[in-house]
Amino acid sequence: MLRSRVVAPRAVVKAAAAAAFLVLLSIAFVGLSPAPAQQFGSRVTAEAPPPLRKGTGLPLPRFASLRSDETNVRTGPGSRYPIDWVFKRKSMPVEIIAEYENWRKIRDWQGSGGWVHQSLLTGKRSVAVSAKEAILYKTPATNATEIARLQTEVICLVKSCNGEWCRVQVGPHVGWIERIKVWGVYKGEVVN
Repeated sequence: MLRSRVVAPRAVVKAAAAAAFLVLLSIAFVGLSPAPAQQFGSRVTAEAPPPLRKGTGLPLPRFASLRSDETNVRTGPGSRYPIDWVFKRKSMPVEIIAEYENWRKIRDWQGSGGWVHQSLLTGKRSVAVSAKEAILYKTPATNATEIARLQTEVICLVKSCNGEWCRVQVGPHVGWIERIKVWGVYKGEVVN
């Protein structure tokens, strides 16, 4: 009877040692095998990082403008997605609201948009007149000399913005326009 008490603990100790060895072995090799969520394509948990998607790293949302006279806007981020819109105005300001690899989700001042390839956009800033009418002034003051009266949707190239005014170019005319009359710059944003 005394012998059986000694044998039983040795068997338990051997089993525990074997289990501990297997645990240590699995811990040592855990960095060499993919995580179960990645291995089987199951849903990624909060601990696992999201899949790496190359983007610009620039803040979102932000403004840009269209590079050409005709820009295909797709329903998703890839050329396999159908064309939903065709924007036909070069230098039209758009707001980038999302990125997926080389694709940018954009919207115009009326909220229409979709996905475009990054090569169709430029960082040159422009604004569109969003008011019924906006006045282009010689200096940044409402009592300054008027250069032109601009209608809704007129596109202006931005030279600079600071405070409540933006210095813009419309054709050969360069002047100042009130920021609240245009779409394409954020309130308080400084553009040089």
